[in-house]
Amino acid sequence: MSIHLFNKRTALMLTLAATLTACGSDNDDNMTEPPPPQPEPMEYSYDITVVNLTHEQPLSPITAVLHADGKMWDIGMSSSIALEKLAEGGDNTDFISQESVIANASAQGPLMPGLSETLTITTTDELATHLTMVSMLVNTNDAFSGLTNLELSTLDVDATMSWHLAVYDAGTEANTEAMGTIPGPADGGTGYSMIRDDVDRVSMHSGVVSQDDGLMSSVLTQAHRFDNPSIKLTITRTK
Repeated sequence: MSIHLFNKRTALMLTLAATLTACGSDNDDNMTEPPPPQPEPMEYSYDITVVNLTHEQPLSPITAVLHADGKMWDIGMSSSIALEKLAEGGDNTDFISQESVIANASAQGPLMPGLSETLTITTTDELATHLTMVSMLVNTNDAFSGLTNLELSTLDVDATMSWHLAVYDAGTEANTEAMGTIPGPADGGTGYSMIRDDVDRVSMHSGVVSQDDGLMSSVLTQAHRFDNPSIKLTITRTK
């Protein structure tokens, strides 16, 4: 009798041990592997160098923005309010705040004639495939220079591209050159005005007239004339 009980007890213990071992094995098999670490997002970085080629036309703070495919101005089209404010008064606040802008860089002050400035603009957004750079010639009513919708996706690291850029007329303010209408040091007048009194379309700028050329109401002189090109732009991809 006692041997029989011993054998039953031993068999029960062996069964329980086997069950526990099997449960432990199941738990090991059901443990999920931790997810692999996410790769670091790729960084895209560009140096934007601008040279002011004019004689007496300071450039408003150089502005560069990254965005998806799409022009921010075009010949024959009406200027946006953001472009109007920049082209009439040099204020780029609205321009860099546009919904289409993914990343932006702005200089802290004007770029004087004969000088250069380099901005660095960086993003990890793969949609930021195009660049726009813009600046106002501040001794004018609404002249600006720049390049819009430049595709960067094919530019290799350490590769460089350069352009010589002409001047546009925003078409939002008449080119009267009159006292009080020029925001630059030639006059110190007002900048942006809500009233559009010109053709209301972007065109190539025909240049200033000046008082030396017979426009006696002009505050500009021959020194404020500008030839095309007025800006040299160089872009280098660094990352």
